[in-house]
Amino acid sequence: MKKIKVSGDLTGGILGAIIALPQALAFGVAIGTGAASGLWGAVILCFIAGLFGCNQPLLSGPTGPAAIVTASALAVLGGNTQALFAVIFLAGLFQIIISRTKLVDIVKYIPYPVISGFMNAVGVILIILQLNPFLGAKSLATPSLALESLTASLGNINENALVAGILTLALIMWTPRVITKIIPAQIFALVVCTIITIYWGLDLPVVQGVTSNLPQIITADFSNIKTLVIPALIIAVVCSSESLLTNLVVDSLTKTGCNSNKMVLSQGIGNLICSLFGAIPGSGATMRSAAAIKAGGTSKLCAVFCTCFLAAIILFGHDFANKIPLSALAAVLFKVGWDIIDTKLLKVIKYAPKQDLFVMFAVFLLTIFYDIILGVSTGIVLSALIFAKQIADRANVKIKDIEDTHSIALEKKLKDEIGYKIRVVHIFGEFFFGSATQIISHFEEILGTKYLIICYESQNTLDISAVFALEDIITRLKSQGVTIHLVIKNKEIYEQLEKLKISEQIGRESIFYLEEEAIEHAKKLLKSNVKTSRKFHRIHKDRSIGE
Repeated sequence: MKKIKVSGDLTGGILGAIIALPQALAFGVAIGTGAASGLWGAVILCFIAGLFGCNQPLLSGPTGPAAIVTASALAVLGGNTQALFAVIFLAGLFQIIISRTKLVDIVKYIPYPVISGFMNAVGVILIILQLNPFLGAKSLATPSLALESLTASLGNINENALVAGILTLALIMWTPRVITKIIPAQIFALVVCTIITIYWGLDLPVVQGVTSNLPQIITADFSNIKTLVIPALIIAVVCSSESLLTNLVVDSLTKTGCNSNKMVLSQGIGNLICSLFGAIPGSGATMRSAAAIKAGGTSKLCAVFCTCFLAAIILFGHDFANKIPLSALAAVLFKVGWDIIDTKLLKVIKYAPKQDLFVMFAVFLLTIFYDIILGVSTGIVLSALIFAKQIADRANVKIKDIEDTHSIALEKKLKDEIGYKIRVVHIFGEFFFGSATQIISHFEEILGTKYLIICYESQNTLDISAVFALEDIITRLKSQGVTIHLVIKNKEIYEQLEKLKISEQIGRESIFYLEEEAIEHAKKLLKSNVKTSRKFHRIHKDRSIGE
């Protein structure tokens, strides 16, 4: 059992809370549910996920991807916040269901170009959505609306808001390290900017609605359940995926392991409870968790301390929070959006394979200008098709003749039967839907063969396309008078052929595990048939002489 250092968890929890505070404020405002919903989302989810999750310093709360899908859901619902909290409730429920299945393992197989395209899109969306607040205008729900209204915002800039935003952004970027060692740059920038705007009495949009009141249970609107299911599934998938990715990072940093199902379950419970109190959903937060671990966090106590510190800030610092300029929060999200963008891939973009770039840009553009679920699902489908083509291209057929010295003499006596010959076909690579058509085309050149031995070299079972392709091969070759022998590698494939009645079409006596056995069997049949044919010719000749 690992030793728990409470002092390290306390330090890590406080640092995590300081990082989470400005982002939770900003995400609540950006979504449109208010700063308080963002703050209480951070408090509730961090506590519940920490309490029910693994014994690791994994901090949870509102994050960029979660905020984007939640804002998109609110836009789809026409700004109905009660319906949005019904969506969040269902999303938490879906996460709980997902946690009881093996679907949590799917995130391991999402291709990197899809993740990169998605994360780049989320970063760009965060930046686009904050352009109007940065200029002192109203925040809008979607990138398209934000870009459409940008011209009007540029023509009616609130100079005080713009100056506050630029000051905040400058402080975030260039605060000396001697200060950031004590307090994160985002907090320092917000505090300094807010104090300046208060001192000078500047007229600009500010945060509103943060009170010392504890959150109350709200009434969610489930009246139109059909419209809620899809947004809920999207939020559940995005939050679960981001949490699983954060979990991988935490496992790596702490050199420990966490049950992924348990972690997703805790996130689902947390988001479900968030919905009951009018708080926005979230997921495991990679940056906060990594910072907490580097500060000494070792256990779930880190999440508890983070929750307590955040709650204290809300209860005793709400007056100050309500004076934070919205343009300053926009500057914070500019930095968050930039940090989300996958600059690692951008640095090597000219060396990346074209097909990976195609997938990444497809996900990127569809996510920004249409929606996240279409972008990600399209990326996964494209990646699967590209992968299938690559595997199919590696699948090939090699043909070789098997000559029997004992039967060759007999064959020479029967010139009209010179085509009698044994041939072996090796199928290398995967025989599946992507390669089936390609492999079938190779059999056109061997239709004159009398005995064909098909050696399937893979250990993998056949998918339904490959099964139908194999049936097509058998039917076509049998119609040409070709006798088929099949060599497979294991009993699992044989059992599959039995269930699908393929073995009946070939003949169970013509299925082998070893190529040598199939060849010997074919040789015996060849000798037998040649002798039979020779006897038939002799009898026919004798009858002709007698006549």
